[in-house]
Parts: sequence; structure tokens; C-alpha cells
Amino acid sequence: QVQLVESGGGSVQAGGSLRLSCVVSGSTSSSICMGWFRQAPGKEREVVAAIYTRDHSTYYRDSAKGRFTISQDNAKNTLYLQMNSLNTEDTAMYYCAAADNRWCPNNIIVRSTYNFWGQGTQVTVSS
Repeated sequence: QVQLVESGGGSVQAGGSLRLSCVVSGSTSSSICMGWFRQAPGKEREVVAAIYTRDHSTYYRDSAKGRFTISQDNAKNTLYLQMNSLNTEDTAMYYCAAADNRWCPNNIIVRSTYNFWGQGTQVTVSS
């Protein structure tokens, strides 16, 4: 079993920055692929960024490229999402997710690939 706990959300003005953290516990070796997803009210949950933990390959949705950075610290069992140049469209509940199947890299940006989810942390960006 894998447990994921997000933190670091909050309220920030447009142009500001936040760093989200996701602490992984339990069967940490099972987190082969990890990702950050977000969901705004009335919208579908969408991938923000993902990482293949074996070779550190990263993936970003177009709107996040150049602004967001996903990274991992294995010593701390923590996944991060550094978010810069935030805008109001980034407002959402952000979720950390992990996948334990060895073929997850083939569908790393697909929501259904992930079988472990955190409870989410709210990010609110005001203008």
C-alpha cells in the first residue's frame, strides 16, 4: 500500500510561485510513475506533470511547460512541483498520484494509469 500526502498549497497572486510537496510512505518502491494532477470545479481532472521514477523522464501539459518543474527527492521520499508565474487558470485542487505497474511509462500522462492518490492540496491564484 502506498500513501500520498500533499502539502504546500495556498493562496497567491498572479505571477507568484508555490512549491507543492508529496510525501510518499508505505511501499515506496511501488511508485514507478508519479504525477501531479489538478481539478477545478466543474472540470475534468487533468495531468499537470508526470515523472518516470526510474530514469527521471518528465512530462508536462503544454500550459505548464516553462513554468512548472516536477522533481523527486528519493532520500526524503518526496515528490515536488515547483510552480512559477502562476495565473488564475492554475487555480485548482492539486493531487499527487502514483502508479505501481511496470508499463506505466507507456501511459504516464493518462489519469487512469495511476492507482494511488493523495487527498489534494488547494491552490488559489488571484488577479
